[in-house]
Amino acid sequence: MTVETATFDHLDPASAPAQAEQKPHGLLLPIVGGAALAHLLNDMIQAMLPAIFPMLKANFALSFGQIGIIGLVYQATASLLQPWIGMYTDRHPMPWLLPSGMVMTLIGIALLAMAGSFEMLLVAAAVVGVGSATFHPEASRIARLASGGRFGTAQSTFQVGGNTGSAIGPLLTAAIVIPHGQPAVAWFMVVALVAILVLYRLTAWVRHNGSAKAKGLAKSHGAGLDRAGVVRAVAVICVLMFAKFVYIASFTNYFTFYLIERFALSVQHSQLFLFIFLAAVALGTFAGGPVGDRIGRKAVIWISFLGVAPFALALPYAGLVTTAVLAIIIGLVMSSAFAALVVYAQEAVPGRVGLVSGLMFGLMFGIGGIGAAGLGELADKHGIVWVYGLTSFLPLLGLATAFLPETRKKPAL
Repeated sequence: MTVETATFDHLDPASAPAQAEQKPHGLLLPIVGGAALAHLLNDMIQAMLPAIFPMLKANFALSFGQIGIIGLVYQATASLLQPWIGMYTDRHPMPWLLPSGMVMTLIGIALLAMAGSFEMLLVAAAVVGVGSATFHPEASRIARLASGGRFGTAQSTFQVGGNTGSAIGPLLTAAIVIPHGQPAVAWFMVVALVAILVLYRLTAWVRHNGSAKAKGLAKSHGAGLDRAGVVRAVAVICVLMFAKFVYIASFTNYFTFYLIERFALSVQHSQLFLFIFLAAVALGTFAGGPVGDRIGRKAVIWISFLGVAPFALALPYAGLVTTAVLAIIIGLVMSSAFAALVVYAQEAVPGRVGLVSGLMFGLMFGIGGIGAAGLGELADKHGIVWVYGLTSFLPLLGLATAFLPETRKKPAL
């Protein structure tokens, strides 16, 4: 397998004519890496929102249900827009949408830093969600264009950037925002400005190289699934995404509350445990793509869900140290499925990268948001410890993987 050893100068529009003549083969590390870096910066900002939930809960005297509603508003705006953006840009490419969307995120951060009421928090969360919706389908498309046919590796590299940002976000929040209060959220505007610069450079590369790369990758498309197969695959993927992201939502939104209530940790110490979990998620995501390229997408999905089930079932009964160990194992194993699910869906419906990516990321955000709201309501009624006992059974839904149809691929040329 070949890897082009180009430097980041590939993002320079001045070098475009020479690049346009290159063969569309080999993984373009600078481009995939640039997309992953942008994903890191984007998701670092997104992770800041749930990380400040304990502070917002105290400052505005919010219930768990209201915290869940903030998460739902953010996730809903992000999820509902993504498939439509992906479907539209499949037919009408809009490369400048990426930096423009990050400008929306920049505005959302400013609103969040200045919000003085629950209603303003909802508006800020919605604006940040719009920025995220414009980012994921188009950035995922760039990663695939630069994959050189190694779709799982490119997708996992792109996704691990996001997961790394999600892990770093709570740490920066604990170091910057928690000690200095809500106005310190404005420091994340610097992160958004850096992301705008990176996305501008990626956009320039796509404008000059995207068409040639797309034609080259068209030869790698599989035959896909027939209509009945697509319907069946979508139904199973929805079940798997529900299991994965409701369970993940229990960690990203409420793990700090669980640790505070169960083990009497401080907010800052609980953030360190959340970082450990999210770092494990990032590492597991990175491994899942290349492994899927070698052993197949379904095998990775099986391992991801059923492999994590015993550890998930044990978590609610573990002590503090064991909880940390189990959180690491759960993050490593369960996170490996997402890149495999995305690439599986892209192989099932070839040629519709934007639509499929938008649907997959939209499902991720939508299910995560609904899950966050639902878990918040359950926590208000039964307690957060009870909720973790309930969600520990979710990985068992991975048995639905048995119903995923095999995608048919063309022989390699």
